Amino acid sequence: MEKVLLKTNYNEVPLRSSGKVRDIYDLGDSILIVVTDRISAFDFILPNGIPDKGRVLNLISAFWFEKTKDIIDNHFISCDVDFLSESLKRYKKELSGRFTIAKKAKMFPVECIVRGYLSGSAWQEYRKSGTVCGIKLKEGMVESEKFVKPIFTPSTKAESGHDINISFEEMKNVVGSENAGIIKDAAIKLYNFASSYALQRGIIIADTKFEFGVFNDEIILCDEVLTPDSSRFWPLESYSKGKPQPSFDKQYVRDYLIKIGWKKEPPVPSLPEEVVLKTSEKYRDAYEKITGRKLTYG
Repeated sequence: MEKVLLKTNYNEVPLRSSGKVRDIYDLGDSILIVVTDRISAFDFILPNGIPDKGRVLNLISAFWFEKTKDIIDNHFISCDVDFLSESLKRYKKELSGRFTIAKKAKMFPVECIVRGYLSGSAWQEYRKSGTVCGIKLKEGMVESEKFVKPIFTPSTKAESGHDINISFEEMKNVVGSENAGIIKDAAIKLYNFASSYALQRGIIIADTKFEFGVFNDEIILCDEVLTPDSSRFWPLESYSKGKPQPSFDKQYVRDYLIKIGWKKEPPVPSLPEEVVLKTSEKYRDAYEKITGRKLTYG
C-alpha cells in the first residue's frame, strides 16, 4: 500500500479538467487521465483519500476496455509508463497504475445506466410508484430482486449536483435517434457480458454506468468502465433478495456518514482510519476478484 494521491500538478502539460476523482490533462492529440485517491459522497469530496483506490479504478477500467473491445471500440490507448512523454516520465512512480492515455473523443452529455437488479434510487422510486425512471415494472418486486431483463435508464450529465433521469425518448432528442439506439444496444451488451463474467468470479454487478463519445465519426466507449465507483458490486456468496446487500463500493463510507448524522453540508467530516482502511480493502478485493490479479506497484 502506498501513500494516497489527492492532488496532481503536472505543469508540463495543460490541465483540461479536474473532477471529483479524475484530473484530465491535454496531450494535444490525446488526453492523460489521472485517477487520484479522492473519494466523494453525497456530492462532496472528503478530506481523506483511500489508499489504492485510484489504481484499482484505473486498472479495472483498463481490464474491461481490453475485454469488451469486440463489443464496441473504446478510448483506451495505454496505461504503460513507457507511453509517457519524456517530460512526464519524471512522475512515473506517482503515475504508475493510475493513469490512462486516451483518445480525445467528443462526449455525449448523457450517462447510460443499465440496471440488472432493483436497488438504490430505483428501489426507492419503485416503492412509491411501481416504476423505475418512468418504466412500469411488475407488481410485488422486492429490494435487490433481479429483473427478467436488464433495463436501460439514461440520465443527463450534470455539471454540478445530481444528474436527472430522462426517458429513452428524451435521450433521442439529446443525442439523435440513431446514436441513442447504438448507445443503448452497446450498453446492454456490455452489461450482459460483464455481469456474466463477474458472476463466475463471485461478484454480482447490480447496475452500472457507461459514457460514450465520438472519435473519428465512430461511437466509442469512454470514461471509467465497470468499476466500484461506476457500478454496484455485490458479493454473490451472501446475496439474498428482499434486503439491502453488502457491496464492494463506497457505500461503506456513505453508511458511516449517515451513522454519524452528517447533514450533507460543509464542513465535510474526515473519515476515521478504520473506515479508510476497510474501504481500501473493499476496492482491492473487487479488483483482485474481477481480474484474478494481485494489485502491484510496478
